[in-house]
Amino acid sequence: MFALRSRSGRIGEGLDRFVLPRWLRRPVRLLRRLGTGDFVPPRYAATTATALLFAATGIYGSWLGGRVPDIAQAVTARTGFAVDQVRVIGHHETSEIDVLERLELSGWTSLVGFDVDAARDRVAQLPWVEVASVRKIYPEMLEVRIQEREPFAIWQHAGELSIIGRNGNVIVPFSGGRHASLPLVVGDGAAGRAAEFVERVMQHPTLAAKVKGYVLVGGRRWNLKLSSGVTVKLPEFGADEAMAALEQMDEKHQLLNRDVAVVDLRLSDRVVVKMTAEAVKDRQEAFAKALKARKVAAEKQI
Repeated sequence: MFALRSRSGRIGEGLDRFVLPRWLRRPVRLLRRLGTGDFVPPRYAATTATALLFAATGIYGSWLGGRVPDIAQAVTARTGFAVDQVRVIGHHETSEIDVLERLELSGWTSLVGFDVDAARDRVAQLPWVEVASVRKIYPEMLEVRIQEREPFAIWQHAGELSIIGRNGNVIVPFSGGRHASLPLVVGDGAAGRAAEFVERVMQHPTLAAKVKGYVLVGGRRWNLKLSSGVTVKLPEFGADEAMAALEQMDEKHQLLNRDVAVVDLRLSDRVVVKMTAEAVKDRQEAFAKALKARKVAAEKQI
């Protein structure tokens, strides 16, 4: 039932009476000639068959051992697809050397078999890198694009200094350099709350221009450390109103330019000012001189 009818429409009992599919006719004729001795193998057929057998065995062994990707890498690298150039874009804080190390390139890394997804994940693990992409540019270039994290402040905690982002995540340890101008944030839990509070202080530009550090006290309220050395103690509630009042007092009386160590704004109905130790000493000396002068004047009158 699987045979095809001959052109005469009859189905014979022997193989000669069947009409085979076109793709089977040549192999069947070759087998017939081998069986009757009419076929003469071409010269070097045995050598070629042996070589093909060895090649097939090698390929199969490489496949079983998981070496096919390595072989493909080696072959394509030596036929003009070896990575010869790497272009890194968008890095300012990240060293180009660190990026190259994460790419894990050798002298014969093939661009064809290079895993850009794995390389991107390795580059993205660098401290400053927020987003990374790796792209192949044939025949011999890799392009790495980096979007870095933006430094926001220096966080002092547990005796350590770290550069943090706006979201409060630690980027890298602070080591000086151009990041020294970043605002200083001090205290446990201050990193995650710094961005919101600094923005509130920036609403008072005259005061904000003098602030050097922000200290979270007890996880409840903030102190401002001014560049002049003055400490401003803000209340837990109503800090914005207290800062506005301080700006007005400073504008009228130049309070923050005097020999003041602490301005305490925690009480809503009063401002407590603490003088510096030098100012207290000078004041005591001046008071003693004035008292002595009065005493001398009183003796002269007698």
